[in-house]
Amino acid sequence: MKPTKASYSFERKLEIVTRFLAGETKAELAREFDLSSPKLIETWARRYRNEGEDALRPKRTGRPPERNADPSEATELERLRRENARLQAQVAYLGKLRALMEQQRRSK
Repeated sequence: MKPTKASYSFERKLEIVTRFLAGETKAELAREFDLSSPKLIETWARRYRNEGEDALRPKRTGRPPERNADPSEATELERLRRENARLQAQVAYLGKLRALMEQQRRSK
């Protein structure tokens, strides 16, 4: 077995799975395609049976891109809502700061 994690293309996975489902053994296929483990073929075949070809395609990782990330594309209402939320947070922060300063004056 190989210790490193390899990635395989969609086309290669599909070829291996179709040959496995056609009757070839997973050990032979793992040797032929230099796979790290025959267990990979079982996993790919199970996904293929349950979800179809799309299950073998690579998945995007990470956080999905934010919608309307470009502020120039934002509507006026969205822009005003963001500004309102920012100003509300600023007012709350300043209110707490004022209360802390007042509390310090009283404790002296």
